[in-house]
Amino acid sequence: MVDIKALVLAIDRDDDFGQKAGVEGPVIGRDACVDAALKLSLADPEDSDANVVYAAVKLHDELKESGEFDEVEVALITGHPKVGLKSDMELARQLEEVLKVFPADGVIPVTDGAEDEQIFPIITSRVPILTSHRVVVKQSEGIETTYYIIYRYMKEILSDPEVAKVVLGIPGMILLLYGIARLISVWYPESVKIISATITGTILLLIGGYFFTKGFRFNVRETVTKQFVVVISVIAGSLIIAGGAINAYFRLEEYALELIGSYPGTPLLATLIYISALNASLILGVSVMITGKVIQSYLKKDYHIWYQSSALLMMPAMWVTIDLTTRYAMAILTLSDIEVFTKLLLAIMDVAVAILVGVYMRGKVKGWEKVEAGASA
Repeated sequence: MVDIKALVLAIDRDDDFGQKAGVEGPVIGRDACVDAALKLSLADPEDSDANVVYAAVKLHDELKESGEFDEVEVALITGHPKVGLKSDMELARQLEEVLKVFPADGVIPVTDGAEDEQIFPIITSRVPILTSHRVVVKQSEGIETTYYIIYRYMKEILSDPEVAKVVLGIPGMILLLYGIARLISVWYPESVKIISATITGTILLLIGGYFFTKGFRFNVRETVTKQFVVVISVIAGSLIIAGGAINAYFRLEEYALELIGSYPGTPLLATLIYISALNASLILGVSVMITGKVIQSYLKKDYHIWYQSSALLMMPAMWVTIDLTTRYAMAILTLSDIEVFTKLLLAIMDVAVAILVGVYMRGKVKGWEKVEAGASA
């Protein structure tokens, strides 16, 4: 015999005893537990919680008969229909009441599945668990465990807005768009291909945009709110570049006649002419974007304004570099031409001025580091 007071504890986490049979926990003692199980069996013969109590009583009788422990008692604690914090607090309260009546040295929990076993940490915080016993009601152990897992994850999905967006929101959006497409195709059968391509493109655009923002931790709302000037400048710069790209495409032959006096005969030559034609729009668009960043940095006293300003001042040098490189690749210019020397000299001077301005500004805005640190704190 081991000098230990053992408590066989039946657990009903969702309070089926209270809801169906009117039994209030805790229930302490063999006869009281048998009576509670009988009431639940009569109220709902299919409820497995009654079998849990019967199993606890049987285990109590076996331990008492074997004489393994000094004292053995059986009890039932019930939780709350709202499974979670509320039910677990109720179970903890009832366990304290049971331990006041029967100060056990160890507990043997009896459950019918994974859900009730979630309170084991609560039990061990008050009294050691000697062992545990799970009641398998014939074919239902796997079913109950599977049901609990599905129920738990579905509950997590519905309660977590971010998870719900991915698991429910994206498939819901796809079904909604395809539903709209099907309806439109019924009314306008001749436009099925156009509708299908539009819907598919929209879905890919939205899903790709969502994963892109999540992958790079890009919060659209926060970015627009905190960096409105930058957002506007990026949009304006992108439109300038896009407009220049389209214009260069449609006027490619005209540019070719101006540069080489004939139409481009090879794809490589056409690409070089296209880059040369796009050069001004590209530099102007990027300059607008950087200007927005400079303005935003000035308004927010961002210490990094010094190298943003330097980058803006280097844009003319970038324009010269692209212009000379493309024209040299097309054999329009040679390194010995005076135009190449002049433009390279101007580019070098531009870079030197940008560096000097950056160094000067870095010293002037050094005190902004504290302002920036205070704002981020």
